[in-house]
Amino acid sequence: MSVDSEAVRLRSEADEPGWEVDPDDEWGVAVITTVGRQLKLRREAAGLRAGDFGRAVGYSEDMVYKIEAGKRIPRQEFLTAADEVLGAGGLLAAAWEDVKKVRYPKKVRELAELEGRAVEIGVYECNIIAGLLQTPDHARAVIGAAQPPYAPEDVERMVAARLSRQSVFDRDPAPSLHFVLEEAPLRRQVGGTMAWRQQLERLLEVGRLRNVTLQVMPTNSEPHPGLDGRIELLKFPDGTAVGRSDGAFNGRPIHEPKHLRILELRYGTIRAQALSPRESLAFIEHLLGET
Repeated sequence: MSVDSEAVRLRSEADEPGWEVDPDDEWGVAVITTVGRQLKLRREAAGLRAGDFGRAVGYSEDMVYKIEAGKRIPRQEFLTAADEVLGAGGLLAAAWEDVKKVRYPKKVRELAELEGRAVEIGVYECNIIAGLLQTPDHARAVIGAAQPPYAPEDVERMVAARLSRQSVFDRDPAPSLHFVLEEAPLRRQVGGTMAWRQQLERLLEVGRLRNVTLQVMPTNSEPHPGLDGRIELLKFPDGTAVGRSDGAFNGRPIHEPKHLRILELRYGTIRAQALSPRESLAFIEHLLGET
């Protein structure tokens, strides 16, 4: 790529909303600051002014300065183009593996890290379809319904973060995944009829995976221990575990064996009262057939 090649339109902040660095995310700030410093050192070593470099990669001079100062998260295409222009031999492009994680909120990264290590994941959801099971359109509609509303760029950032956690389905060896969903959220046509149908089809697809157990809790079931909120249990290869429940222990993550046993008892009772996996898939198929 030649420095003399003028981009038709240089990208500015208005073109990339939601790519600011969260100042409260210490790890994220450290990553982006380090990448920005390396970028600046290589640009100066190549004898390029920020404006000339920006034109070569298709970005405004102001954007280059902000990325170098660690105030903006660079996109993958920016790092790839910068690597080529500066002859970095793939080092700048490789930084994307760390940079892309900064795009996601700190709490989501921490949850994804736990889910990525777990050998067994159990989730009960009472009001929504579990995030690990949501389609992009469903996630977008759910997040977009918040009040006060998020800015459009923040919605997309949160959707991307939620979907990134679904890489757990691609792991090898595959973890054991258990889901119990209430009937009511399955009937709610979030995002419109087409998006709702796609979401139900996604549930059927995931529910048929050999390492996944998907169950539905009918609305007309007897009272059960999940009526006061969500439950999640994660178990790790070393025998340790972590759990969280909206209705127990103030909703905080717990590790103590005696508290984990309580959550396991509640979750086990919920699974026992729900429809069997076969009945649950048939129930979802019936919902699809109603449209």
